[in-house]
Amino acid sequence: MVARPLIGISTYLEPGARWGVWELEAALLPAGYPRLVRRAGGLAVMLPPDAPERAAETVARLDGLVIAGGPDVDPARYGADRDPRTGPPARERDAWELALIEAALHARVPLLGICRGMQLLNVALGGTLVQHLDGHAEVVGVFGRHPVKPVPGTLYAAAVPEETSVPTYHHQSVDRLGSGLVPSAHAPDGTVEAVEVPPAGDGGWVLGVQWHPEMGEDVRVMAALVRASGTR
Repeated sequence: MVARPLIGISTYLEPGARWGVWELEAALLPAGYPRLVRRAGGLAVMLPPDAPERAAETVARLDGLVIAGGPDVDPARYGADRDPRTGPPARERDAWELALIEAALHARVPLLGICRGMQLLNVALGGTLVQHLDGHAEVVGVFGRHPVKPVPGTLYAAAVPEETSVPTYHHQSVDRLGSGLVPSAHAPDGTVEAVEVPPAGDGGWVLGVQWHPEMGEDVRVMAALVRASGTR
């Protein structure tokens, strides 16, 4: 029996989550993430925020890594002043996930960034972000949809070759691309919706998508990560 790739997924750390009679600090992850990993053929494991110096040891035990969506990246991480519309920082999570990304890139562990995860990947490689973008999160707390068009010849286009409608909820986007990244999908308004290290490059399998595949039925992006993770 072939072992399924082990895919680590970063999580929230919330100070006061409620369940049953309890209200306690909790490491949280929307259930769509592990479900999508399982549907794509992988085994999911949660990675709550930890000391950044433990990231390399953590990544060394994984076959693949997902940096999940969540709060806005602290603008200080890319040398910008805070826009009034930028959400409160999650500094512990920023530090942990940046260390995970660095460790995955160094070890060539396949990496998928989702929404915040794509933005943090861009920041990790020296890029910057647009701190507010209209039209991509129209109703608070409700996922919308819009089409994205792949760039031919990219990792993303290899997984999803046609224009497709995706679940979306974000108000920030890539501004200056990080070193070594190229756009691999765009929204109709020109917003960069996916970034990656070119397949012919030396960075292994690295892809970030601005939307939320865990909220849809299309498993192809996650399946591509799982396949890449199974060939290490």
